[in-house]
Parts: sequence; C-alpha cells; structure tokens
Amino acid sequence: MPKHYRPPGKKKEGNAARYITRSQAVKQLQVSLPVFRRLCILKGIFPREPKKKVKGNHHTYYHVKDIMFLKHEPLLEKLRDIRAYDKKVKKALSKKNRDLAERLLTRKPTYTLDRLIRERYPSFIDALRDLDDCLTMVHLFAALPAIEREKIEVKCIHNCRRLSHEWQAYISRTHKLRKTFISVKGIYYQAEVEGQKITWLTPHALQQVVPEDVDYNIMLTFLEFYETLLAFVNFKLYHSINMKYPPILDPRLEALAADLYALSRVFDANGRATALESYTGSQEAESQLKGNELGESELRLAQLQYQLPSNEPGALMHLVEDASGEDEDDEETKECKSLFKNMKFFLSREVPRESLLFVIPAFGGVASWEGEGAPFNESDQSITHQIVDRPLQGRRFLSREYVQPQWVYDCVNARIILPVENYIVGRVPPPHLSPFVDNEAEGYVPEYAETIRRLQAAARKEVLPMPGVGEEDLDDPRKLLVEGIISRTEAIEAAEKKKKMSALEKQYHEELKKELQGFQFSSILNANKQNTTEDREAHEEESVPDLQQEVADAANMSKVVMSRRRRKIYEAIEIGKQAKRARVDLLKERKKKIEATRKSD
Repeated sequence: MPKHYRPPGKKKEGNAARYITRSQAVKQLQVSLPVFRRLCILKGIFPREPKKKVKGNHHTYYHVKDIMFLKHEPLLEKLRDIRAYDKKVKKALSKKNRDLAERLLTRKPTYTLDRLIRERYPSFIDALRDLDDCLTMVHLFAALPAIEREKIEVKCIHNCRRLSHEWQAYISRTHKLRKTFISVKGIYYQAEVEGQKITWLTPHALQQVVPEDVDYNIMLTFLEFYETLLAFVNFKLYHSINMKYPPILDPRLEALAADLYALSRVFDANGRATALESYTGSQEAESQLKGNELGESELRLAQLQYQLPSNEPGALMHLVEDASGEDEDDEETKECKSLFKNMKFFLSREVPRESLLFVIPAFGGVASWEGEGAPFNESDQSITHQIVDRPLQGRRFLSREYVQPQWVYDCVNARIILPVENYIVGRVPPPHLSPFVDNEAEGYVPEYAETIRRLQAAARKEVLPMPGVGEEDLDDPRKLLVEGIISRTEAIEAAEKKKKMSALEKQYHEELKKELQGFQFSSILNANKQNTTEDREAHEEESVPDLQQEVADAANMSKVVMSRRRRKIYEAIEIGKQAKRARVDLLKERKKKIEATRKSD
C-alpha cells in the first residue's frame, strides 16, 4: 500500500485539508478572477506558502479559513448585485433604449468600505502602523494625470490630492515631521504620530510618464481602500486637535493650487475661534462673579480687541499659541517647533514649492512664494532667507541669505541651523546624507556627517573626543571585538594605541615626580627614551600575539558549543560582516583617490 494512500470517502488531513488553490477558491465562491482579486485586496487576504504543495509548485495557495471568511462576506453579495445590474444596463443599451439605461445608471447599487476599515483595524494605532503604503499610494495618484483608458478619473485624482494635503497640513501644524530625504525616486518623509513612525514617499513635481505594463485595476482597488483608510485617520487626527473635518477651504486659494496654505489658514482661523470662545467664557464667568458689572457692549468691545484681521500673514499668532499651549509637547516636538523660529522664507519659482511649504512650517518657519495668494511679496524687508536654485538675475537684497533648497532639508535632518557658506547659489553643495542610514552600524562615517556631528555638539555645548580618539580607545578592545563592534585588525590597532597612551601617561607621571625631586630635564629625557624603547619592544613581542590568540580561542570555543544550524547562521553573519568591511574599504579607497586628485589639481 502506498504511504500516502487515502481510502475513498475518508476525510482529508494535513495540508490537503488546510490549503486550497486559487482556481478551487474561485470555483467555490462562484466569482470571476478579477472579483476574487478585488475581494482579497479589500479584506486583506493574501496567498500562503504551505510546506508541502499538494497540487504542485505552479499553483497559488490560500488558507481554507480565509476562503470561508470570504464566503460569508456581505460585500460579496453586493458585488454580485452590481454585476447583475451592469448586465441590465448592457441589455438596455444593446436594445438602444437609452432612457432606460440612464435611469438604471442613476439607481446603480453602491457600497462603502467603512465596516471593513473598522474590522481590519480595531484600534487607531493599528491603522497608523499600516499607513506607510497608504500614504505612498495616495501621494502617487495625486501626482498622476487623469487617463480614461486606464480608468483613472479626475475625481479620483482630486480626492487623492485633497487627502494628501489634509495629512500634510496636520503634520505641519502639529510639528510631527522628523526626517526628510531627497532621492531619485522622490522625497522621503518620516513623521511620528502617537509614538508610531510613519514613512512615505512623494514623487517629484514633474510630468509623470504612465507606463503601459502596469495593471492599474489592481492599483485602483488598493487606492479605493487606502482612500477610505486615510479619510478615517484624518478624521480622527483633526478631531484630536479640535478641528472640524473635512475643512472648508478658501475657494480663491484652492483655484490657485495653494491648498496647503489654505489649510494652514483654516488651522489659524480655528485657533483664533477657540481662543475667542475661551476668552468669552472666562469673561462671562468673571462678570457673573462680579455681579454682571460688565455690560453686553463692553463684552463685545473686549472680544473685538482680541480679534485679528483675516488677511494678516503669518502661521501662528499669539491667540493660537494660547489655545494650543495646553497640549504638552515632548522634547523632540519642541525642538522641531523652534528650528526655523523667527525666520521668513521666500521661495523662487524653480524650487519644489509644495515640499518646502510642507517642511518649513513644520519646523516653525514662515514661507511665501511668487504668485497670487502669497502671504507676502519678494520685496518684504523682513525675509531672512530666499530659496533659489538657479543663477541670480536682477536685484539682490543684502538683508537676506540666498541658499539652495538642500540647505533646508539638511538643517531639518541635523536639527541645527547649518552655515550657509556651502549652500550659496552657484556653488556645488555638500553631499546630501540620508537620515535613514545608521553610519555607526554601517562602519563608515562620511566626512560631512562628522562635520555635522561636531556642529551639533557645539550647538549643545558638548565636548567631543579628538578626531584620532574613538570609542575603542576608551573601552576594552577585546570586549568590543567579541561583541562584533569592531574587526580584528581594528582591535589590534586599538590595543596598540591604548598601550601607547598608557605608556605616555606613565612616562608623564614619572617625569613629574623626578622634576619635583630636583632632577635635570636632559637626564630625565635620556632615561625615558631608553625605558620607552624597551617597553615598546616588550609590548610588540607580547601584547599583539596574545590578543590574536585570545580572539581565535574565543571564536573557536563559541563554534564548538553551537549546533550545526546555529553554526551555519553564525558563518552567514560573518560573511555579511566581511562584505560590509569590504564595502567600507572600497569607500575609503575611493575617498583617498578623490583627495589625491584634488591635491594634484
């Protein structure tokens, strides 16, 4: 009898009972393949990889419980109704009964995804954790053109643009932005909302080329779900800061494509209204305590004194600060809030306006641009920085700095105001370093990263070690080597350096003692030379081989104790470390070649 023989009529067991192929699932649900894909995307069901594929390796497998989950989904019945209704419309058009077809289209059944959002994300933190792909997709479609053949409608593009601007306005208003990075793909942002780090990518503001080898039906299904999710998240976030959602924008600014600035105006107006309400409430309480001494006319006069003109430029006024002062911000938010404080920026036409209008107010600055609807003009004498990305032509103001856009992003990542000399218009700027890369973990610290670190220490009034002295000079190199922080050659060099430093310290103390005893400096110097040469030879003979032997013994002992599986994992880790060291050595060699060519030139 074969090993896997199953008598007829017996119940299936194992993987054959737990997993089902895609064709079997489609047949069981009695839907077409596009509808099945749509259901899986909206419900969050994905294919599985069983250990043993019963039907073969060329099939896609799903868990039986997931398919049963889809079988009892109310949305499945709604999609079936829509399909039957589309057949009625098609039948009316084929009979050339256009009136009936138009009546049927006005009564076409629809569905919402609100229940699915609440089902997939029981808590708000769950929704924030799954927001990275959502924001990237929404920002991508906000920059795409409307194409009828791919079913990308104008209404969908406008909705994505509105949702993305509402999200950016909240992040900018609450100063939750933490990191930015400009790459070839686009601009990366990272924000921290309720303790969750959210990273998304926005495309550059260029004419987008739509490729033809992409299945836009699947992308539009994802977008349909993500639009509903982001609307839920924006609703919750806006209500957390006492804002009505959706906000009503100024139609003039909306027509000028200044949606982000219009949303900031809405935030400011809401802050003024909140402050006025609180002020009115306090005045009423005081009037009741004093026996209604203040009349109605005096109360109105007091309210008018605290009102501000609606067309006054500026991001936040003192009433808004009073209204939002009750919320306790953490240290990082306070630092981000005051980075560009008391600074006014003017953006030229050639710079990425939408990105800078998002980044600069998020760190406490005020920005304007060239065109209608701008809060202030280029001739304003209070402007401190003008962002320019091409050679200057015409009038220059001596009271402001002319810098390239990279200066803003580098200041945001460094959290300090960097010197503007390296970012002057016409000069090649320093390398734009990614804040998402841990230089210490990679084993290579770029030169400009070291410069920024020293500027940060100077701003915080910290004292850093000398450039030649590192962590390995302070800690035990053997311990660092065993932990895998440094390599073997670096550990040997650190041990030698540490012994030299201890020998020099010992020599200094001996010289100091002899000077106190009355010895001459020349005799002390000759004696110390002999002692140091003898000590150096002894250290070279003894210390370095001992360190190598100890490291080798520790590695061998750890390998002996390991099982075969863990030994293979350890060897794979060592191979990865060697590849990282080779990559670092290659970068150092390139740096030496560049410096040599600069010196020769």
